[in-house]
Amino acid sequence: MDVRTCIEKLGYVGVLNFATVDEYGAPQVRNISAIHYEGTDIYFLTARGKSFARQLYADGRVQISGYTRYKETIRVSGKAVEVPEDEQLKWRDILYQEQPYLENVYPGESKNIDTIFVIRDYTIEYFCLSTRPITREYFTVGNAVLKTKGYRITDACIGCGKCARVCPQKAVDKGNPKPYVIRQNNCLQCGNCFENCPVKAIER
Repeated sequence: MDVRTCIEKLGYVGVLNFATVDEYGAPQVRNISAIHYEGTDIYFLTARGKSFARQLYADGRVQISGYTRYKETIRVSGKAVEVPEDEQLKWRDILYQEQPYLENVYPGESKNIDTIFVIRDYTIEYFCLSTRPITREYFTVGNAVLKTKGYRITDACIGCGKCARVCPQKAVDKGNPKPYVIRQNNCLQCGNCFENCPVKAIER
């Protein structure tokens, strides 16, 4: 898997979930189909008066999620910025050409309420449930910084092997020099090893 393949898969999914946080700190999710992929840049359209746009103006952080028929989740986390005014018409025309239904939503001059945002710096999490063990991969695009997730086995491990026995994906191996290590690309991040370690040698 790689960045471009993930983007291609998002294009096949078509309608994606976009999540933001509103002014009250509550999560907000909406489905967006007016999306254009230009290399690794992700362009999308909304109306300036919508809550979605106001949340992007106020903060910019957005998370996008797509789910394929092959049980793959692709999650994009980044910051959306409004496209400069002198480029708005170019990208709006491209989105309207690719998504003809938009003419029914904003006919004629009403489309002037639209605005285009772009995401250039972001991380991708790819998570596939159709493999055994499962597959998890992370990628960065632009100047994005990846924040690690999941669990790791510390030096407090006594080598009892209980973590390996309780892992539903068998993603814990005997290590060297550590007694046991977690294969992060196959980890569900479910926390079963964390909860069952008798000496609390696993940390989140």
